[in-house]
This record gives sequence, C-alpha cells and structure tokens, in this order.
Amino acid sequence: MKKAGFIFILLITAFSAFAQKLSSVGIQPFETSGTGVSAADAAEATRLVTAELGSWGTITVLNGEQAADAEYLVRGQISRQSNQIVLTAVTTEARTKRALNNSKEQAATLAAISMESFCAQIAENVPFPNYLLGKWRASIDTVDGPVTCIMEFRSDRTIQVQQYDTWEHNGTNSLKYQAIGTGTYTYAGYSRRTVTLSGRQIHTDATVGINLKLEDALPKYTAVSAGGLRVLFGDSRASFELVYGGLPCGNNYSGPSVYPSENVYYFRFTKIQ
Repeated sequence: MKKAGFIFILLITAFSAFAQKLSSVGIQPFETSGTGVSAADAAEATRLVTAELGSWGTITVLNGEQAADAEYLVRGQISRQSNQIVLTAVTTEARTKRALNNSKEQAATLAAISMESFCAQIAENVPFPNYLLGKWRASIDTVDGPVTCIMEFRSDRTIQVQQYDTWEHNGTNSLKYQAIGTGTYTYAGYSRRTVTLSGRQIHTDATVGINLKLEDALPKYTAVSAGGLRVLFGDSRASFELVYGGLPCGNNYSGPSVYPSENVYYFRFTKIQ
C-alpha cells in the first residue's frame, strides 16, 4: 500500500510539472453608460462574457471578489447608440496597470452581439498555454518513399530535431538525407480566430516562428527559417497543421505528375510524446 501511494504521488508530481499554468483573467461587473440600458443589461453582459471566456479552457476566469486577484483585468461598459447596443472593454495587466487593448462590438440587441468575437479581442494579448510542447511527427509520401520529421518543442523555446529528412528527385536521380539538429521557436497562442492572409480566410490558433540548424541535410536545408507560420490544432490538441506556410524539406523536379508537388513542405504533425 505504501509503495502504491508513493507511485501515485510521483505520477501527480510528474503531471503537475507537465501541466501549464493558465493565465487568470478577472471580469469586473459591466457598467452602464448613458440611457437606454439597464443594470440588468449590464449583468447579462457580464454573464455572457464570463461564460464565453470560461468555455475556452485556455484561461482561468475569475469574477466577483476573486476578480481583483487575477493577473489580467477586464472592465467593460454597455451603452446604446442610436439603435445599436454597444459593448466596450479595456483589458489591463493587473501588476503594471498597463492597458493591453480595447475591445468593441455592437448589434441591434445584446443577444445578437458575437461574444466569441468580443472575447477574442478581450484576450488578444493575454498569454495562452503553449500547446506545441512535446514531440511531434510529420510524414510525407513521395515517389521515392516517405520522408519524415520528428521534433521536440521544449518549454525554454528550443527545439531538438530527432529526424528531418530532406529529399530531391530529378529524373532517374534521387537523394534523401536524414538530418538531425537543434533550433529555436517563437509562439504566440490565442483563441481560435479567422484571419485573412494572401486574400483567403484562415482559421488559426497560434502564430509560430521556427529556426533550425541541421546536420547531414541536403546543403540547401542546413538552415531552415520560417516565420509567420499559422498553426491550427486538432480538437484534442494531439495534432496540428500549418495552415499558412510550412517547413521546407524537398524538391521534386520530375516524377509522376510531380508528386506530391515540386516544392515539398512538412505541415501536418501528430503528437507522439
């Protein structure tokens, strides 16, 4: 029994070490501004914002007396302008009192306001958990067989590259090098949002930059640098896709209909550890 208890404690400790601390956001009661809105409207706005932010699972939402203990504070107002209900809010960093951003949404009724959009503005500069942490694998089928990438993203913003296959196919000639290496990355996570990039709308959960130094790679890939990558995580966060940009790994200058494409990138990853 003692041994089992000891193992249980170790498991809890290991889990706690891996778990990431969520930023805390305190929602102050919304205030009314001007005429045409009531205290009940302000209370409902407070409830809707609290419920939306709390549903994300990426921040700790505090309200009431606990709100004052949060790392980030949200102070909001509800008003009526002409025939529109207007919600505004200011998000501040509690420690420095510095305003991080202003938020605004309006619609004919409070119920018609997009709480998702309004709360995305509120939390725009609140640090979100880094869901890249861990070891990930990507694999691409080519005319010469699969090429594979295995990388571990660490909490100190470094990368350990266990495998980074680079490949080139031209006529009857084919080269594939299995590289290893190290790197660094930047990560800015946020609530899922829709952005317009290169004329198309993209759903994304984070913006990432990756810089790698590789050994035993094809010469053009000894240094890989990719900034402004947009990451979309799967629902369980056990997979992600680079929906804007990718990590270059090869070229196919011939092959059956130039498969999978002339320029080959890693962009779909599955978590393996």
